[in-house]
Amino acid sequence: MQFNTKLIAPRVLANLYIAIDAVIANRVRSLLTALGIIFGVAAVIAMLAIGNGAQQEILNQIKLVGVNNIVIKPIIEQKEEKLNEQASGKKEKKKFSPGLTIRDVNSIVTTIPGLAKVSPEIILNTNIIRNGIRRSAKLVGVEPAYFEIYDFQLSEGQMFNQEQLKIGSPVCIIGSALKSRFFPTANPLGKSIKVGPHWLTIIGVMKERLVSQNSISKLGIRDFNMDVYAPLQSVLVRYENRDLITGEALRLAAMRSRGMVFMSSSNDSEDEQDKKNYHQLDRLVIQVEETNKMQSTAEILTRLLSRKHYEVVDFEIEIPELLLKQQQRTNDIFNYVLGAIAGISLLVGGIGIMNIMLASVLERIKEIGLRLAIGAQKKDIVQQFLFEAIMISVSGGLIGVVLGVTMAFIVSSVADIPTIVSFSSIILSFGVAATVGLIFGIAPARKAATQDPIASLRYE
Repeated sequence: MQFNTKLIAPRVLANLYIAIDAVIANRVRSLLTALGIIFGVAAVIAMLAIGNGAQQEILNQIKLVGVNNIVIKPIIEQKEEKLNEQASGKKEKKKFSPGLTIRDVNSIVTTIPGLAKVSPEIILNTNIIRNGIRRSAKLVGVEPAYFEIYDFQLSEGQMFNQEQLKIGSPVCIIGSALKSRFFPTANPLGKSIKVGPHWLTIIGVMKERLVSQNSISKLGIRDFNMDVYAPLQSVLVRYENRDLITGEALRLAAMRSRGMVFMSSSNDSEDEQDKKNYHQLDRLVIQVEETNKMQSTAEILTRLLSRKHYEVVDFEIEIPELLLKQQQRTNDIFNYVLGAIAGISLLVGGIGIMNIMLASVLERIKEIGLRLAIGAQKKDIVQQFLFEAIMISVSGGLIGVVLGVTMAFIVSSVADIPTIVSFSSIILSFGVAATVGLIFGIAPARKAATQDPIASLRYE
């Protein structure tokens, strides 16, 4: 018993060397046999890389829009009444709406329970000037809840305090890109910068927030690094308050009532849209405490705002997180389908290995008979052919891994699609390839081991 145990390793190594010689002697056939494994593994790695990249991008987008957020956006003029007029053939008198205002915010806070944070925003197109440098930017009037909702942090300086928020102090926080542009070497804290017609004192600088062009186009968000943030009251007092009753406001209200102001289109310039805009707020973000109450809260918001706006639908409500999760589910289904196709490729590759190995058994009957005649055991023949099948699948798996990583890199570079090659996907695909070789190599190995040595030597 001790003698046989010592011979186990040498016999296994001898069978391995024979299998290696056989694979090398038929290298072209072995490569063709491994093609199914190669493309299957490459497809698995590439598809998982694309899926991981899409999932990571969606997670980044969820961070950008915040968690459990409901976004209310104003509509400058609605088309529904115009469509109703065409359908009924009667010209309906347009109703007046005060637009989205601070009063709506106060009603929402006092009426609807289960809200974590509420962030009204005013966004104005403006120009920034300092030391002869001028560039266009966005002035965003916000409250501290805005930074908490989006998890924005300061790289230096401090946040607005209660006194600055209450009296509308001329202070601001600038994005990291504006610091690089206007203060490349100097410390911006305490310095003044001209934003539109007014000078604002910089009290803080935002940490850089990476935003891809894909996220900007899909989510309709801005490049936060190029914004100037000021207290909401500062923007209302020092820049623009569309809720104030002025001659221009009355003229626009009269034009709206007569149907002379139309919904802004993509062809309208930003200045033209600003002139038509009668909403005090440009955006309202509401964070709900519990995710499962987001849909019901959105329905309550719709009814509340419709009543306060006299049934004029001049606002739209979005739930970005739910939209992104639906997109993620669609991507997951797409990845499952592609993964199944890649799995079928591996299955076909395994069947190809089995077929070639079965054919190889017929071609090498004399070799098998000779080995059996000079003392080889049936398990030696089984090991030899199993080693050949596993070597073909493992080598095909290695080539497939290199090809899959290369494909993921090419897709990311050429198609501008984010891809993430994970170590787990490489291990998974390589392990499946080795398993396929083992499983589909068993039948040919057993067939080879059952050959009669005398009949094999006589085989022509």
